[in-house]
Order: sequence, then C-alpha cells, then structure tokens
Amino acid sequence: MKTLKNRLKEKIEPCYLLQGEDYYLYEKALSMIKKSCNILMPDFDFAVLDDENFSMKALIDSAYILPLGSKRRLILVKNVSKISENDKKLLLEYLSKPTDTTVIVIFDYLQKFDFVKNSSAFVDCKRFDKLTATAVIVKELEKYNKKISKEALDCLFDYCNGYLTRMMNELVKLSFYDLDDPLITKKLVENMTAKDNEFVVYELTEALGKKDGDKALTVLSQMPKEVLGLITNHFRRLFFISTSSLSDKELASLLGIKEFAVAKQRQQTKNFSKIQLKKIYALLEQVDYAIKSGAMLQENAIYYLVLSILYI
Repeated sequence: MKTLKNRLKEKIEPCYLLQGEDYYLYEKALSMIKKSCNILMPDFDFAVLDDENFSMKALIDSAYILPLGSKRRLILVKNVSKISENDKKLLLEYLSKPTDTTVIVIFDYLQKFDFVKNSSAFVDCKRFDKLTATAVIVKELEKYNKKISKEALDCLFDYCNGYLTRMMNELVKLSFYDLDDPLITKKLVENMTAKDNEFVVYELTEALGKKDGDKALTVLSQMPKEVLGLITNHFRRLFFISTSSLSDKELASLLGIKEFAVAKQRQQTKNFSKIQLKKIYALLEQVDYAIKSGAMLQENAIYYLVLSILYI
C-alpha cells in the first residue's frame, strides 16, 4: 500500500489491476485511488460494473464518457467471472490508447484479467505477513485508544487466518467489549473471535500430525459438518506439496490456491512422512467413494477419516 501511495503522488495511471485474497486491501487501495482522482460528484463520475451488469462494451463506452464535475471519471470493475476472447481484445485495444480523463480499477479476485497486467498498474492485495499486519492493527487500535498484547495479536492473526478483512472487523468488537480496559488480551480474543474454517482445518491437521487424538477430537467436535471438503482438499494438497519439486509460486498456480497457503501447508508436511501422506491420499479416495455411493454418511465420514489418520 505504501508503494501505491507513492506511485499515486507521481502519476495516476489509466488502469489499476488489483489481485490477491484480502478484500480489505482492495477497499483500501480503491479509497487511495479515489482520493487521488478527487471525485467531486460520485453520482456522475464514479461507476461500478460487477458480474450482474458487466459487459466489455459497457466498460469501454463508460470510459469514453467525460467527467461531469471532476477532472477524472473512475470506473470500478469487480467480481467479474467471465471474460471472452473478444472482450480481452477490446480492452487491450482501449488500453493501448486510453483516455486521460478516465481511470479503471479492476478488482480481480477471480484472476480473470491477467491479460492486462502489462497494460496496467498492478496492485498486490495478497495477505500481509504478520509483521506488516501487526503495524496496521496497532495503528488501527490507536483510533480506539486501545493496545493489544503480543499473545493476543498472534491469536487474532491465526484465528482470522491472516486476513486483514476479518481482523479489522474483529478489532471493532474487541475494542468496544470493555471500554475501561485499554488492553486487548489473548483470553478476550479466544472468547470473542470465531476461528476461520481454514485455520480450524490447519489446527486439526497439526493435532493429527502430532498424533494428539484428544486435541484432534476436541477440534473436530467444534467443526461444522461442511468442512469435510476442506479437510479432504487440505490433505490432498499436503500430498502434492510433499512429492513435488516445484516452487511455492508454481504449486499455487497448479493447485489454484494462494502462495501464502502453500507456504503454510509446506510447514505441515514435516509432521507426516511421504508414505503416510500417500496412505492418507488413498484413504481420501476411499471415503469420497463411500459418501457418493451412499455407504457412509458425511458426518460419520469425518470421524472415520480423522480416526483413521491418527493410526496411519
């Protein structure tokens, strides 16, 4: 975000491509771009195109409209799931000779606009590392005259799986829980913050890797039934990561996940041998077949899977 701030002081680009998994950073970047564009009449000079009303023709036509009360017109494109080859051609043609009065911002969470990377300014919205996230959280808490202990911050980061989007929402709740106490403690975070499903699966996997049956069953009892798919995908990825010589970036692209997730899961492969992960992978196939054939209920399948992994 600091890089974007400095770049905006020097020059406002005709197109910004935002990619990554932390939606808080998308909104933060948009706010910075919007402020730099000095949009005085948002009803006329700020347009939003999403998956429901998007068409490339609508975007190009809107880009050629002159601003009414501001120096620039800002168009936000977000959550678009389908882009045709002709759409790509039209947008690249426009970006080769863009108007100097329109700025296009693309929220590309689904990574459908990779083709404009060389024709736009790229803004990385992937999850911050813990050190950077800590600085943002501490600064945010200053607004509420609050501080947070290191243990509480580590817990919050883990429970929210590193997403600033979730952490910022949780900070509001934590800050107003006890107005007389300036310090947010680990106990308060544990009591007030729901664990992200991905973190719960990570926590379960850690317990299984350490053969801690009590912890595994405790975590499992707190998990919703629909996380079976997350558990299955998590162990499949562990297997692929453990047997692959590809880099984290290459694996992230191959598996369709973020590089952050690959790095975190690579740490967990140390708790399992390659033979164990191969056996678990075979077990996943067996359980998946049993569920689809009606031989096993999904709720029973979760417990069968977890207990079986404990003894592999």
